[in-house]
Amino acid sequence: MRITVERERCIGSGACVFTQPAVFTQDEEDGRVVLAQDVPDAGNLASVERAVLMCPVSAIFLESGKRR
Repeated sequence: MRITVERERCIGSGACVFTQPAVFTQDEEDGRVVLAQDVPDAGNLASVERAVLMCPVSAIFLESGKRR
């Protein structure tokens, strides 16, 4: 699984950071999401999935990495 974000869409709500601070941080200047890691550990996957669902502007994506 790979995490991607659309920083230009992010509004800096911080929901992702509160949900999984090991994976998501916020830029000190504009408050937008910054990835601490783009491939979550297996133990963090459930909380990363919650962060994706909780993002109020759908700026976070979780991709399987499998392409056809």
